Amino acid sequence: MDFIQILAEATRTAIGPIAAIYALAAIGLNLHFGYTGLLNFGQVGFMLVGAYGVAVTTSTYELPLLLGVLVSIGCAFVLALLLGLPTLRLRADYLAISTIAVAEVGRLIYRSTVAQDITGGVYGLQQVAGDFYAWNPFPSGSYGIDAGAFSITFSARDVWVMTVAWAVVLLASLAMYVLTHSPWGRVIKGIREDEDAVRALGKNVFAYKMQSLVLGGVFGALAGALMAINQQTVHPDAFMPQVTFYLWAMLLLGGAGRTLGPVIGAIGMWFLLTMFDGLLRDVSAMGLLPGIAGGELGALRHAVVGLALVLLIVYRPQGLIGNRKEMLVNVK
Repeated sequence: MDFIQILAEATRTAIGPIAAIYALAAIGLNLHFGYTGLLNFGQVGFMLVGAYGVAVTTSTYELPLLLGVLVSIGCAFVLALLLGLPTLRLRADYLAISTIAVAEVGRLIYRSTVAQDITGGVYGLQQVAGDFYAWNPFPSGSYGIDAGAFSITFSARDVWVMTVAWAVVLLASLAMYVLTHSPWGRVIKGIREDEDAVRALGKNVFAYKMQSLVLGGVFGALAGALMAINQQTVHPDAFMPQVTFYLWAMLLLGGAGRTLGPVIGAIGMWFLLTMFDGLLRDVSAMGLLPGIAGGELGALRHAVVGLALVLLIVYRPQGLIGNRKEMLVNVK
């Protein structure tokens, strides 16, 4: 078993573009749940409209990429209004059901034959945002650390996507820090703790919840747009409900209600997934897992990581850098 190589690949994945994309989406979820107390189980819906906002603009209508990003943000704003107006006055459990239902209905609409001329239907869209790579300032080649078994290298394409994605994550984290330490941030934290008390002070709780939903949805849409740019293809079945639960796992792993919680959670989650995948494949190749191979290893990997997360929740429910008080939210 080449543990050094497995560790290198896990590190490579943990700092790669996919980890940055999921970190950005988890930042939006952190605003919803960690700071405002909204049980949003449909964050993947915002990623869906963000990805298709870019894909439809650039692939279907052959318009500029920057316009596609603005379309993604606009779609997130509209989705937040459509989702929030009828649901934000509901209790937490009903809100959770509504959000996951809206996200799934949106996915089915995007993959339907009715929308096929625009969204590509079940086939999705390809050749998305080619202009982005035309702007790549990094010369062709390999970048990173090449030290024998411990080799962490990226292509010029990946470095360009990573640079942009992690820069957006940094800007989103700074924005979150400023917002949550402002009077607006103190109000939404108050809503998380006891919205009746905030309402008694004359604050419009519904308006603050809507603002939080919109802003967190925009972060999710930007993550979806970056996913479309990174993969250069968009398919509706890539936005299944389990994506939202990956984001929840990352948020709880890092620590809800903390600026860097979702970022650390995304890095840690992808590190664990890749490391356990490599370990299980090596163990299987040694014949120590009889009857388990191929796709079954992927399921076993998720089971092992899930067990690790359960142990974390039992012994450290606040996450790696969280505060235990942040978990004692009153999500009515």
